[in-house]
Amino acid sequence: MVERPESEKRVDDSEFMDIAKDPAQARILRKALERLAEGGAGDTLKEMAQEVLSGRVGLREASTISAYSDALVTGMQPFKEKWDQTSDSERQNLAAQGERHLEEERQEIAKEQREAQQGGRGARTGSKHGGKGWSL
Repeated sequence: MVERPESEKRVDDSEFMDIAKDPAQARILRKALERLAEGGAGDTLKEMAQEVLSGRVGLREASTISAYSDALVTGMQPFKEKWDQTSDSERQNLAAQGERHLEEERQEIAKEQREAQQGGRGARTGSKHGGKGWSL
């Protein structure tokens, strides 16, 4: 197995389970960080996301770094203003959309787990070449 350089290592969804408490929420959080790491929300949040995704900084720790937390607060301001102007019925619709998205992620995770289990059936349990019949 080829090991990735430190700059290319990526954490998996399990890294976010202490915050998300649900595999689907953890996956959605990781995907959001991946979008931030692309740079669309500015260089500071790009750096933060890259640090978290690489495993160099935990998400909780990143939120305590003032440069990152300030950028998060500033970046969230337009969303807060929009939310404040959103009616209760619109909020309910958005919540329902969010629940549907979570359920889709849960189904995708369950599908991946089933496929992994099925892929493991019938697989060899030893090495391909057990060494029998070999001599030097």
